[in-house]
Amino acid sequence: MASVTVDDVRDVINVSSAEIPDAKAAKMIKRAEVTLELETDEEIDYSNCTDAEKEFITVLAAIYAVCYLTGGSAVGLSFSVGDQNVSVLSKVPPLEVLQAELERVLNGIKGVYLGRV
Repeated sequence: MASVTVDDVRDVINVSSAEIPDAKAAKMIKRAEVTLELETDEEIDYSNCTDAEKEFITVLAAIYAVCYLTGGSAVGLSFSVGDQNVSVLSKVPPLEVLQAELERVLNGIKGVYLGRV
């Protein structure tokens, strides 16, 4: 089983702990975990999850971090990037790429859970 860490989230968007402190990243991980639970109607534990669940939670938390850094907003799977601290975006993969990866992983996870029924 896998575990999502705050460093995993920061690695996705190439930022440091100075830009996204551990406590803030941990909250984003928890929010992403809850979103995945709502999407799948399954109990998920970010500290003991499948590789696919880890990928989803990590990428979603990273998107939340981008929104946070730029003054944007993020609720569930809806995001908008703000116009503050835009220089940080030079290191970040395009939001569209992160969203596409998020959707791809989520579709795979949902397929696994549907197959269990």
